[in-house]
Amino acid sequence: MSLEVEVQIATESEELPTEEDLLLWVRAALLDREAPAELVIRIVDEPESRQLNHDYRGKESPTNVLSFPFQAPPEVPSELLGDLVICAPLVAKESREQGKQVWAHWAHMVVHGVLHLQGYDHQTDAEAERMEGLERTILQRLHFSDPYNEEDT
Repeated sequence: MSLEVEVQIATESEELPTEEDLLLWVRAALLDREAPAELVIRIVDEPESRQLNHDYRGKESPTNVLSFPFQAPPEVPSELLGDLVICAPLVAKESREQGKQVWAHWAHMVVHGVLHLQGYDHQTDAEAERMEGLERTILQRLHFSDPYNEEDT
């Protein structure tokens, strides 16, 4: 599978995963996809995350990851899955508060976001169960603990 990931760094945070890490995590989250794929990962600080979360979700706080799936019109061929926006300071803060390894939490945010770009969601219990199961499987393959089991962190 051909994969193109544009990484945009728009944060003052210094402790960030490498582009190689991000590519590894994206590729793992694409499951058994054979078609080419493109996406953008934008890593931001809290003000940009807060603004986007307000503009697109009506929430007044920053969030760890936002997914913006792209759907081209049927007559326009496109390999673009969409954009992920990840708030670096919030990922670091959550990993500390939850007692998780920072790279494990980063991997989880990337996997979670890429699954959203592929149409997975967690609005209902059944959707959440399916999506969380995929996240656990993918992260286990990447040698990370279950992000939903507090005893594994």
